[in-house]
Amino acid sequence: MSLRLYNTLTRRVDPFAPIDHPRVSLYTCGPTVYNYAHIGNFRTFLFEDLLRRWLEASGYDVFHVMNLTDVDDRTIAAAYQRGVALRDHVAPYAAAFFEDRDYLRIRPAHDYPRATDYVGPMIALTESLLAKGVAYKGDDGSVYFAIAKFPAYGRLSQLDRRELRTGASERVASDEYAKEDARDFVLWKAARPEDEAVGAAWDAPFGRGRPGWHLECSAMALDIVGRRWGTDVLDIHAGGVDLIFPHHEDEIAQSCAYTGKPEFARVWLHGEFLNIQGTKMSKRYGNILTARDLREQGVDAGAVRLLMFGTHYRKTLDWNDDALSAAQDGSVRLGRFRDRLAAAGPGGFEHAESRAAAERFSLAFTEALDDDLNAPRALAAVFDILVREGNRLLDEGRTLGLGFREAWALAERVLDVTPAARTVTVGTEPAVQEDGVLTTPPEVPPPDVDGAMEWARRWAVVRVAEKRRKNFREADRVRDLLRTHGFEVRDGKDGSIQITRL
Repeated sequence: MSLRLYNTLTRRVDPFAPIDHPRVSLYTCGPTVYNYAHIGNFRTFLFEDLLRRWLEASGYDVFHVMNLTDVDDRTIAAAYQRGVALRDHVAPYAAAFFEDRDYLRIRPAHDYPRATDYVGPMIALTESLLAKGVAYKGDDGSVYFAIAKFPAYGRLSQLDRRELRTGASERVASDEYAKEDARDFVLWKAARPEDEAVGAAWDAPFGRGRPGWHLECSAMALDIVGRRWGTDVLDIHAGGVDLIFPHHEDEIAQSCAYTGKPEFARVWLHGEFLNIQGTKMSKRYGNILTARDLREQGVDAGAVRLLMFGTHYRKTLDWNDDALSAAQDGSVRLGRFRDRLAAAGPGGFEHAESRAAAERFSLAFTEALDDDLNAPRALAAVFDILVREGNRLLDEGRTLGLGFREAWALAERVLDVTPAARTVTVGTEPAVQEDGVLTTPPEVPPPDVDGAMEWARRWAVVRVAEKRRKNFREADRVRDLLRTHGFEVRDGKDGSIQITRL
């Protein structure tokens, strides 16, 4: 069996076949950085992280682009209300997004284009659509896409074209509009006083203004992926179900009209909503929960990922206290097994039952994720085969050899749902360069959990080196530095170093 994915365009689970195997271009719609991203947003970003990890584990060479929308109606309105420049308003929220991404252990995209850095390509795309006659300048000075000139409009969202309202009298100038209300959408918005006030207006041959939201993703994807791999058709485009219409429908229209190709992306993937206590999360209901809230509450990212992956990405997920508590318990159970497996040592000859369990797991795990990223089934294989069978074999004194450990490493690498390691034991590898100078890490650890633990490990090795040099004052300083940042370091009798996160 090979990877199969539910393609919103075909409404089927289809075999995945990239344009140029093994290369895969993956474009995912990122956050609009007018405020903090909430966990509903991150449910989408986590399903895309699972997709990325599984593609890479399956041998694909993935090039992942995620945009940051830093100019649209919402960002401009927020900046104008505060009386600050657009770039000053969005900067802290963009930084917060990256912090939240690292907290949730989401692998960084290869490129994070910001809309304001790609205004040139957006202007060029709009000029081309005007020249082709599929766009026109309205009496309000804005440029609109004429959907009547694009017969395939509505194919992704499966709108009934007989009910589409079109024409110059049926235009929409806002970045977002009502579902099932397909009208000529704005490509370039004529500058308003609010835009000028916050620095969100640019000169263009067709009039001073700023890009519409839908235009941004097309221009960035075509420019970045085109320069990287010389193609104007994406392998996968992903986002939340709320983006199917109008955002992704409009992306297809303007991109295909520009390139002349029948498709903008071969596969369209969309993740379902996340509800809070059965109610859709929104400011209207006052139930917005952010990743920052969870981090401040001390919720480990492994539990969040486990909760998210416990429901298939195409099914609505209900977030509640009981579900989070169960996910925390499950993640802790996995962490205990991880620590027990590590304590058992690397193992030698692999027992036949261990090898059989590893093979059974690998088959079940692969079949689950190849079946449209069925993470709940993949998690069941982890608990029912690796943890249950692994604990039984260890209880019986059996050796869990390389095959079993590679199976566990695969689960960790793809799902990453165990708690952050609180204690690690490392050897005393050299911490000096050939010229005798100590190689010291930065004084402050990185924000992500894995990076911080590696930072602590490196400083712990430096501390041992300083003790050997009889530079006890510096060794004590390093110990205090580690403690300041939440780490305790102890020297083992066997020469090892034990680092514990406090």
